[in-house]
Amino acid sequence: MVEKFLAEVLGTGALVLLGDGVVAGVLLARSKAQNSGWIVITSGWAFAVMVGVLIAGPISGAHLNPAVTLGLAINGARRGTRRPSRPAR
Repeated sequence: MVEKFLAEVLGTGALVLLGDGVVAGVLLARSKAQNSGWIVITSGWAFAVMVGVLIAGPISGAHLNPAVTLGLAINGARRGTRRPSRPAR
């Protein structure tokens, strides 16, 4: 159980670090990504979710985002076997 918790913490940490990092890069003055637009933010967050899922997926099922849980349910993967009682935040 501890390894699942740590996997979720690391996956969520990577998600927040990368996602917020790309937003900061776009919005902060004098950064190389300043004013690069919404497509960079969207791509950065998509990459951040992918990295978080790759980190936590093999260990805990990667339910770091409700969208991941919903996507797994729609895809039919792991039919409710490791679904948490509430989504991680």
